[in-house]
Amino acid sequence: MELPLKPLRNICMMCWSLLATIAVAQPAGPHSKNNLSFEVKAQYGFLLSHHLELDIFNAHFPALEFTLQKETWGTSKWEEAYAYPSLGVSGWVSNLGGFESIGSAYALYPFINFPLTRSGEHSLHFKLGIGVAYLTNHFHRIENYKNFAIGSAINMAASLYFDYRRQLTKRTTISTGFGLTHFSNGSTKTPNYGLNIFTATVGVTTYLSKPNPGMRKKILPRHFPFEFDGSKYLELQFSTAVAAKDMSEQLGEQFMVYAAFTNIMARVSFKSKFGAGVDYTYDGSDAYLIKKETGMEPGLRDVTKVGVGFAYELVLERTSFLINAGMYVAGKERGEGDFFQRLTLKYLFTENWFANMALSAHLGKAEYIGLGIGHRVFLKYRQRIHHD
Repeated sequence: MELPLKPLRNICMMCWSLLATIAVAQPAGPHSKNNLSFEVKAQYGFLLSHHLELDIFNAHFPALEFTLQKETWGTSKWEEAYAYPSLGVSGWVSNLGGFESIGSAYALYPFINFPLTRSGEHSLHFKLGIGVAYLTNHFHRIENYKNFAIGSAINMAASLYFDYRRQLTKRTTISTGFGLTHFSNGSTKTPNYGLNIFTATVGVTTYLSKPNPGMRKKILPRHFPFEFDGSKYLELQFSTAVAAKDMSEQLGEQFMVYAAFTNIMARVSFKSKFGAGVDYTYDGSDAYLIKKETGMEPGLRDVTKVGVGFAYELVLERTSFLINAGMYVAGKERGEGDFFQRLTLKYLFTENWFANMALSAHLGKAEYIGLGIGHRVFLKYRQRIHHD
């Protein structure tokens, strides 16, 4: 199959030429308070075939990424703790090899880019982004039955990349790296194998105005609300999530999922909490399957899955990422296995109340994406020691 690469090559060359012109010809101006920069990355890669049905999409193809970002320099304590990362939003586009059944992909995602090491003009980074994607073609059992990867047009987009960066001038940096872009709807619409795209990248970044000189000083700020002050405490977290699972292709129905989570966490550093948790999940599709197998209406105890496991939370001021992994100890329907994993994005909108988005999976296979709220309670057992 001949891939339509020429239009993307032309766009790529135009973007590189424009960015090079901006980087070289832009006159000196006032210092930017936001340290804004613009980046263009050319990518080339392939679709990772993690299911036999996806082998027909075996091809190499290009992609383009456009990024607007801000480099932090210590206005909040968490910025110093994470070595002054960059924050921004990226747009991503690709024809995915030119296959009509999967079409093209367009993604937009906020991200945080963590520096791993810095040495003069050289640095290594890890970029994590989560956002939304639009795929032009998705599964239809009559019109597009070959696409088992994606069942909906709107999907979640996740981006994980490592890159090496070399600063050429005070304003211009070049980069190269590799990583993974993932599209999935979290089984809100099946089938949902998901798309995993591995690419190598090369890019150029330029500041939109003269960088703030304070950025190189990397100040160490005072503590603010929501930040860890060194006290020793246990934290009880109670949260809920509600999700919808459209399984019309397999079972002919849509089901609701209701979940409640309890975690007890110990804050061990500014960045990290460790602990254990208990999960309670009522999945309407489990009730359907139990009734189909036994011929009897199942009770609440039969349908509710109870899971226990370990928990880890990575904290970035008000925002945090909570990871749970464990096994079920109750619930009759175990068709997806006894082990579960859950990634939860949390945001504190008051000191003790938070909103959360939870992605639940079984050995990497997404089960649902749920939205909910939660509350935390502190059990402090040692105050921070102050030295005069």
